Amino acid sequence: SSSVLNVSEHLSCPLGFGHYNAVDICILETVVIVLLTFLIIAGNLTVIFVFHCAPLLHHYTTSYFIQTMAYADLFVGVSCLVPTLSLLHYSTGVHESLMCQVFGYIISVLKSVSMACLACISVDRYLAITKPLSYNQLVTPCRLRLCIILIWIYSCLIFLPSFFGWGKPGYHGDIFEWCATSWLTNAYFTGFIVCLLYAPAAFVICFTYFHIFKICRQHTKEINDRRARFPSHEVDAAGETGHSPDRRYAMVLFRITSVFYVLWLPYIIYFLLESSRVLENPALSFLTTWLAISNSFCNCVIYSLSNSVFRLGLRRLSETICSSC
Repeated sequence: SSSVLNVSEHLSCPLGFGHYNAVDICILETVVIVLLTFLIIAGNLTVIFVFHCAPLLHHYTTSYFIQTMAYADLFVGVSCLVPTLSLLHYSTGVHESLMCQVFGYIISVLKSVSMACLACISVDRYLAITKPLSYNQLVTPCRLRLCIILIWIYSCLIFLPSFFGWGKPGYHGDIFEWCATSWLTNAYFTGFIVCLLYAPAAFVICFTYFHIFKICRQHTKEINDRRARFPSHEVDAAGETGHSPDRRYAMVLFRITSVFYVLWLPYIIYFLLESSRVLENPALSFLTTWLAISNSFCNCVIYSLSNSVFRLGLRRLSETICSSC
């Protein structure tokens, strides 16, 4: 108890409900952050190992972006070790301001990479369905690697102004007191991030998936009409080898994208309200932040439940580990 009291004097405990004392709040925060850190690291390490052990997953070009997201989410979990260790051990707070800035910047960059990868995945699936004949010429491994490099560069550059005093990059639910009290959000910087990152990514995703499912629905209708007119084995075979695999894979990626935005929407809304000085609530700040960060683990669960090839690779990986033990 005494060690937790010492920690609570140096760290910010945002969940300030009346019937809890500071020690209870810090213990609750510690449990939440430690659990999320463990789940994020373990889950994304599993995804990375499965991708290396299941060559069939590399059949789709989106595997480049899925693996990039897995590495970014893994680094999110590793970065979360900073507040985890700070809550579990005594922090001197000598370089607290620098630690807050670096930690907030890294988290923001990594989540920006995930958001940009989701937008690129939607564009990739859109090209695969709308331009199936020229897709292999348009989407090459070299261009995919270049796109991933540009995503990392863009994500690193867009949050750099936060180091020059323009505003907070978007990290709330502050663990360190300096982050909560001295590092304030800025409405102009928030608008800058929304216009150059959040809004374009959301627009691209909505546009591409709307047209993907529209085309797949039209294709399914055409197949049903052909079956009604010519009930033959050839029509059935043509229908099975059409867009159905692309549609199923698009549905998996659509679920990942939907969960991403469902978990991040409360965070973005609170980010906008706090930057505009409309709302400032430490409990909402903490909850929306760590709800958004929990998405780094949800991607692993969705992909493992939705993709049969991934489940096969996970089974083989488990059998290999069990046999070696």
